[in-house]
Amino acid sequence: MRVVILGGTGPSGTLLIEEALAAKHAIVVYARNPQKLPAHLNKHPDTTIIKGELEDSKALDTALAGADAVLSALGPSFGNPSGTPIARGYSAVLEAMRRQGVKRLIALGTPSIKDEQNDKSSMVYSMMVTTVAFGANSAYRDIVAVGEVIRACDDIDWTIVRVPVLKNERNKEVRAGYIGDNGAGAGYTLTRVGFAVFVLRELEKGEWIKQAPLITSV
Repeated sequence: MRVVILGGTGPSGTLLIEEALAAKHAIVVYARNPQKLPAHLNKHPDTTIIKGELEDSKALDTALAGADAVLSALGPSFGNPSGTPIARGYSAVLEAMRRQGVKRLIALGTPSIKDEQNDKSSMVYSMMVTTVAFGANSAYRDIVAVGEVIRACDDIDWTIVRVPVLKNERNKEVRAGYIGDNGAGAGYTLTRVGFAVFVLRELEKGEWIKQAPLITSV
């Protein structure tokens, strides 16, 4: 497939690009600062780099032309600016997807994006979310808004991949489920490469369309 990757210059995004290339996809990296991309990915023959801001409609149209899917490792961080900039960026991306006829989006989320129908009670996850809401309120508001923006798109085949505490280990084994269940909900950490592997598997299989699974390392 021809796949557009957002957030590709970050630690999780870099691994997402590597896994996508290993799966023989043609990659378009859309980034504000593409110089941050490691040289081995920047120079890869199956990688195209397009520089642009999240709300740059012209650059987005260029990146998304002919694409089959958008994979995103974008996420807020401590020190996140106020005003939900990532959620606004997703609104622009989704509009560009409509213009270019791209139907598939797989995006990083966190447990702050709640799933009222499927999540169960979990003291640990409740504490995680509360800590973020009070300690990094701008980031919390932004990721919650991201969930709202994506879920409002009935015409897009979206999946929000909710991740807990991310680690840099090499374990690729993951489990998917919901908060508080006996599967994924029993864990509280995920390797970054595990996130990348799950996203590429979901791109291939489409098992979680219009759902927001929680994934954790096995």
